[in-house]
Amino acid sequence: MANHKSAEKRIRQNEKRKLINRANRSKLRTQVKKLRTALGAHDKTASGESLAPTVSLIDKMVNKGIIHRNTAARYKSRLTKHVNELA
Repeated sequence: MANHKSAEKRIRQNEKRKLINRANRSKLRTQVKKLRTALGAHDKTASGESLAPTVSLIDKMVNKGIIHRNTAARYKSRLTKHVNELA
């Protein structure tokens, strides 16, 4: 356990960040899941409409440090490819 005031503060900060990161990661996964569900149902309009917000959210998660930029690029590439194949 922490013996210094600064270490105790760091523990509190880490706990806050963990909760924020968890919420952001959950938001990202939900958005990607919605897009993949629309793709699975072969719904052109829904998948086309949800692609832009999903890509935007992926970029935001990179800026927040939730996912790596190469992982984000891979997600965006694959999702865009699937939406274009549907159209």
